[in-house]
Amino acid sequence: MAISPSLESITEPTPLDAAAGASHGATLEADSITAWFGSNRVLDRVSLTMPSRTVTALIGPSGCGKSTFLRILNRMHEQVPAAKLAGEVRLNGDDIYSPGHRITDTRRRIGMVFQKPNPFPTMSIAENVTAGLKLTGTRISRGDRDDLVERSLRRAGIWDEVKDRLDALGGALSGGQQQRLCIARSLAVDPDVLLMDEPCSALDPTSTRRVEQTIEELRDDVTIVIVTHNMQQAFRVSQQCAFFLAEQGTPGVIIESGRTEDIFGSPTDPRTEDYVNGRFG
Repeated sequence: MAISPSLESITEPTPLDAAAGASHGATLEADSITAWFGSNRVLDRVSLTMPSRTVTALIGPSGCGKSTFLRILNRMHEQVPAAKLAGEVRLNGDDIYSPGHRITDTRRRIGMVFQKPNPFPTMSIAENVTAGLKLTGTRISRGDRDDLVERSLRRAGIWDEVKDRLDALGGALSGGQQQRLCIARSLAVDPDVLLMDEPCSALDPTSTRRVEQTIEELRDDVTIVIVTHNMQQAFRVSQQCAFFLAEQGTPGVIIESGRTEDIFGSPTDPRTEDYVNGRFG
C-alpha cells in the first residue's frame, strides 16, 4: 500500500495522568516497508517485529537504510521532500499510517532520541523535560508538573545529578547529561516505544556506559529500537538484532534478524558473520 505524505501536525490537547507511570511497552511491526527519496529506492520490502520488553538493535554498514527505517517508524520519513514509502507500520496492531491517524499521537507514543543531543539550550532542565508535552499537545495540571519532571529524570538516570539545579540551562550540561535529558524529555509523555539513532556516538566511554545503563533500566517499560555501529554496544544492550545491508547500489534489506546471541554467535548468513566480526563495514 503506497503511503502519501501527511502534513498533519495540529491536534486537540490530550490529558496526561502524571501518576500513570510506565506504559510497559508495546509491539511494533514493520511489514514490507519499501522507501524512496525521489526515484532512489533506499529500502526494499523490509519486515521486522520489535517486541515489547525487548531492545532491538539495527546494525549494518553506513548507507544501508537503518536510520531511514528508524525514522519511518515514527513518521519522520514523510517530512523529507520527495520521500515516499509503501508498506505498514503497526503499533499493537494499529497502522500508524492509516488515514485519520494523527501524527501527533504517533510522536507521543513513539519517541525519538537523536545521535547528537538536542536539548533546548535556552530552556531550563525542568522546562526541557516538559517541552515534549507542548509539542504533543498534552495537558497536565500545575500540581503534577514537578512530579512528572522528577519521575522522567529518574527514569532517564539523571535525577541525582541535576535535582539541585533544575532551573539551570539544559544546554550547560555535559554531553552525556544532555543526552539523558533528551531521553527524559521523550519519557515525559509516557511513550510506548523509544527510537534511538546512534545515541552514544558523540559521547565519551563513561557517558556511554550511563546511557546504556538507562537503556537496560527502561527495557521493561518501553520498547526500544536502537541504531548503532558499535558491535560491542549492540551485543551489550540488545536482545534482538537485525542486520541491514545494501550491496552494489541495491536498496537496503534485512539479511538476517534474530536473538542477539544467535546473530553474534551462530549467524546463518556468512555476510552477517563477516560484519559482526569486523571483516567489512
